[in-house]
Amino acid sequence: FSLNLAADCNAILKALQPIFQEQGMTETVHNWEDHGYLVTYIKKNGSFANLRIHPHGLVLVDLQSYNDDMKGREEVDQLLNKVEERMKELIHGNIKRVKRLPAILRGGVIDRYWPTADGRLVEYDIDEVVYDEDSPFQNIKILHSKQFGNILILSGDVNLAESDLAYTQAIMGSGKEDYTGKEVLILGGGDGGILYEIVKLKPKMVTMVASNIDQMVIDGCKKHMRKTCGDVLDNLKGDCYQVLIEDCIPVLKRYAKEGRMFDYVINDLTAVPISTSPEEDSTWEFLRLILDLSMKVLKQDGKYFTQGNCINLTDALALYEEQLSRLYCPVEFSKETVCVPSYMELWVFYTIWKKQTDI
Repeated sequence: FSLNLAADCNAILKALQPIFQEQGMTETVHNWEDHGYLVTYIKKNGSFANLRIHPHGLVLVDLQSYNDDMKGREEVDQLLNKVEERMKELIHGNIKRVKRLPAILRGGVIDRYWPTADGRLVEYDIDEVVYDEDSPFQNIKILHSKQFGNILILSGDVNLAESDLAYTQAIMGSGKEDYTGKEVLILGGGDGGILYEIVKLKPKMVTMVASNIDQMVIDGCKKHMRKTCGDVLDNLKGDCYQVLIEDCIPVLKRYAKEGRMFDYVINDLTAVPISTSPEEDSTWEFLRLILDLSMKVLKQDGKYFTQGNCINLTDALALYEEQLSRLYCPVEFSKETVCVPSYMELWVFYTIWKKQTDI
């Protein structure tokens, strides 16, 4: 409750006490004089409530209860309804805002909560754990969402859902590129989505390789993410593609030494780091190394596509753009913002190319 006036802490406490007492709850009151009250109410079954009354006009009620049935949830709602009614009776028209948040379910068999890149908590409509395994590199989960289909989550990071064709299209150039007869290098992309979409466009050859690309990711996705990857992960080689289960850095160095060049390089390894200390963060070092090596195998008129990060992370994105000026060759870039459904946030994608020099 947010009030339009200072709170009469004592009056609010006396008004709400009977509601909790009717539930058979034991009361403990902490009074901090000018800083208001904290009151705890504990029930014999272990349920408890915290009532925090701030003098400046903020009243908070937090309720925790172990209820695994509809009856228990109804009891919680009834108690909160009584608190709201009593507050309205007491404060009359001086309540600026009443906000009731849905229950956070802790300790459930299915984890529904995942943070966005900029630190907001999102509750997904997860109803099934499809796949949950630990590889030598990471924890791999595929969870089913009623809204987004199966979602690939790697070590707690939402990677891609079956709903997220917008991500794949954006990191391929948003339909503006002609891949016919082209040589394409994909870094990462273990979910198979990029490979599946590019193969449809009749390239000459697509090579997919990643740093510690995880065979268990491929195994999970080819079974449970087929709306994303189709059949391209069923075999590591096809008519116009190959998948290398290798560390991408030695592969990139080898290609550069051999003089092998690509029309397109698509980096789907990692998002732009959140850290704002690029000189001290190993992820930034990895990112810069990948950029430099990629430029060495990119044709003069080729294009490099990559994801950035959440549009709200303006400092990190600015630092990434600063890194582009430090590569061994001068580059130019453009960017676009795309809504990726399962991310529940706007995501930035980059197109980078070698700067054309006058002859």
